[in-house]
Amino acid sequence: MTTDAQHYYYGLGRRKAAVARVRLYPGNGAVVVNGRPLEDVIFRASQRQDMMLPLAVTETAGRFNVQAMVKGGGVTGWTGALRLGIARALVAADEGYRRTLRQHGLLTRDARVKERKKPGLKRARKAPQFTKR
Repeated sequence: MTTDAQHYYYGLGRRKAAVARVRLYPGNGAVVVNGRPLEDVIFRASQRQDMMLPLAVTETAGRFNVQAMVKGGGVTGWTGALRLGIARALVAADEGYRRTLRQHGLLTRDARVKERKKPGLKRARKAPQFTKR
């Protein structure tokens, strides 16, 4: 585990209701989320792979340890928030990564959120059943 005395690169990521505060430390590629190993927090391999995409496209997977605190939302939101946070932290570490990350769409915040419920409807768009006669 790393100490706070070491130098790190910071990135903030958001997705749906999740907020991830990510720190990248020089290291061997260990990932810790909310004080637990990545495999204990995000169970699906596809989501873990999606989350680590910024490190894969910049070919820095074994050069940084990732330490993150995530709050709010669910696992899918956490994955997206971590991905954006890691991408932003990589740009803080080396501005040369910005072009590669931008080409893969990894620096763009996904603005899609749950639509609010409207009055008179059961959910955001579902209306009560209509009876003609």
